[in-house]
Amino acid sequence: MADLMGGLTILLIFIGLSTPIIVIGMVYFFKKKLDHKTLVAAIEKGVPVSELNLSLPKKKKNDGPGWVQDQSKGITLLVIGIGIGAVLLPIFGPITENYTIIGVFSIIPIVFLGNGIGLLIRSRQRRKYEKPEPVEEAEQITEG
Repeated sequence: MADLMGGLTILLIFIGLSTPIIVIGMVYFFKKKLDHKTLVAAIEKGVPVSELNLSLPKKKKNDGPGWVQDQSKGITLLVIGIGIGAVLLPIFGPITENYTIIGVFSIIPIVFLGNGIGLLIRSRQRRKYEKPEPVEEAEQITEG
C-alpha cells in the first residue's frame, strides 16, 4: 500500500509540474496557427503582408557584447542555485544512498550552480576571442 501511495504521489507531482508547460505550449501553438490562417487569408485577398499586425519575430536589438549577457546570466543562475540550495538542502538533506524522492530534490541547486558556472566560463572565453563591435559615432549637437 505504501508503494502505491508513493507512486501516486510522484505521478501527481509530475502532472502538477507538467500542466503549466502543456498549457503554455498549446497557447503558443494555437497563436501560431491563427497567425498562419490570417497570413494565408491576407495573401488570398491581396493585402500586403507588411500591413498585417502579426506576431512575427522582431529584430533582435543588440544589448551589448555577448560575453556580458553570458556573464550576467551565469551570475543570476549561481545566485538562484545558492538560494535554492540554502532553502532545500536543510529541509530535504543531502542525497541518500537509496535515492528517495526527497534526496532527488537536492539535485536542483546543483543543476543551477552547474549552469551558472558553465555560463561564466563561456563568458570568459567569449570575452577573450570576441571581436569588439564598431562604435557608432554619436551625433554632436552644437549649441549656437
